[in-house]
Amino acid sequence: MEAIKLIKTEEDYDKALKQLEIVFHAKPDTPEGDLLEVISLLIHEYEQKHYKIVPLTPLEALKYEMEEQGLSQSGLAKRMGLSKSTISEILGGKKQMSINFLKFMHNELGIPAHILLAY
Repeated sequence: MEAIKLIKTEEDYDKALKQLEIVFHAKPDTPEGDLLEVISLLIHEYEQKHYKIVPLTPLEALKYEMEEQGLSQSGLAKRMGLSKSTISEILGGKKQMSINFLKFMHNELGIPAHILLAY
């Protein structure tokens, strides 16, 4: 196995991922377990800098969940007891989501509250 070093390039990153695969099932408090922890930290640091994941907005989360659940605008309107035009305005960004709508998104669609409250 190669020596551990900082991940500075995509090539270094690929090598680190391969090293991670080798020790992935290592037991804690063993030399392999320590190696797993160090490699994981290095990979995490590199990914935070180069592959930052931007959280979804509530609207993006709604559209994603609708697609995942096969829910049309009409279906969402029916479940919420709203008109299709209201749903259309919300999805088009023309109308703000009400507190009750946000609660529905959390309770009924399973969208995490931290996404709904972030914006």
